Amino acid sequence: MSDTSPSAQFATEHFFRHESARLVATLAGQFGARRLQWIEDVVQEALVRALQTWPYRGVPDNPAAWLTQTARHLALDQLRREQRWNEREEGISAEQARWMAVPPEAAADDEAHLRDDTLRLMFVCCHPQLSAEAQIALSLRTLCGLSPAEIAAAFVTSEATISKRLVRARQRIRELELPFEIPAAHELPQRLHAVLASLYLLFNEGYKASSGPHLVRADLCHEAIRLTELLATHQHTSLPQCHALLALMLLSAARLPARTDDAGEILRLHEQDRSLWDQSLVHRGLQHLQLSARGDALTEYHLEAGIAACHSTAASHEKTDWPRILALYDQLAQLTPSSVVALNRAIALGRVQGAQSGLEALAAVKGLDAYLPLHAARGAFAAELGQTQDAAAHYRRALALAALPSERSFFDRLLAACESASPEK
Repeated sequence: MSDTSPSAQFATEHFFRHESARLVATLAGQFGARRLQWIEDVVQEALVRALQTWPYRGVPDNPAAWLTQTARHLALDQLRREQRWNEREEGISAEQARWMAVPPEAAADDEAHLRDDTLRLMFVCCHPQLSAEAQIALSLRTLCGLSPAEIAAAFVTSEATISKRLVRARQRIRELELPFEIPAAHELPQRLHAVLASLYLLFNEGYKASSGPHLVRADLCHEAIRLTELLATHQHTSLPQCHALLALMLLSAARLPARTDDAGEILRLHEQDRSLWDQSLVHRGLQHLQLSARGDALTEYHLEAGIAACHSTAASHEKTDWPRILALYDQLAQLTPSSVVALNRAIALGRVQGAQSGLEALAAVKGLDAYLPLHAARGAFAAELGQTQDAAAHYRRALALAALPSERSFFDRLLAACESASPEK
């Protein structure tokens, strides 16, 4: 634990994020979701003790079992302090005695039980009795281990707002005494929507971080993949939309190693070294895309995964099937119309019909004046047309909106290229 290198820090953060979610799911399965705040406090204390103990005594041979045992003892100690616990909660107390008799190694390694508990917790966090904002915030905090500050960045709001939202959500769960269970089959489609939205938001925060020093946070991407894979491979939730979202994540994550250069600078799609793309993830993504085609369901995840497949299977940027991508965006615009979909469709149109058509389509996009990708796309098409002054103006607007160091460096380079180009005539 004395290693403070970036790779060691990443491994530590990833481990604790993963273990936090695992322990919360395990304890929620034992004590019920209504005690969620108490469970999260116990888990946090167990993690703090690890950080205090391991640097001096060394990392245990089985860190997960150590954390499980520590959390169990902390939970037991706190329950003993509660007056009349045995009188008020006889059933839980008896069950707890049985649970405490299970060796920590077995509790830490029981993947089947953990998978079920994690899925149950997903559906508690995304219960329809909670607001949509609360569902996603609670999922990101409880299941994915994001801090209130990270969630606030994803929602573009304040940390205080997220903290209050989380407190209210936990109180609501306690008041409603929500059951810790996977919903019945007829309830799944409605309940899945919020679960998948939360996981996709987590993946997007990793694919393009909203704050911090790095563009990519691969740990968040892979955590989102892990949780989505739990859904896609479970007998009750192995539904087309789950496979579609998993396909989208895998196909997109395959390109992560090539999204930045060795110095952390952003590389656009046509600049990326495709030999660095993870072909094993591409293969898995295509398998799940095929599985998603079962039945008649068609969701935004199906269409976005199809677009990702076009990119991931193209031998080069020039050989990308842009007409197919445009057709998929046309379908997406009908299924889930939004300004962001219109923006992406305009970019695809520009690749099919030329930069001028792309610019004209971008001009029709409304409501995204403060959205960096809009100005970046306008700048790129203007530069292709040799309109360097217009391109520079768009890049300056994008630069003013850039939140990450890599983004600012990227648009600085594009502006320098505009300034060194021949004057427009």
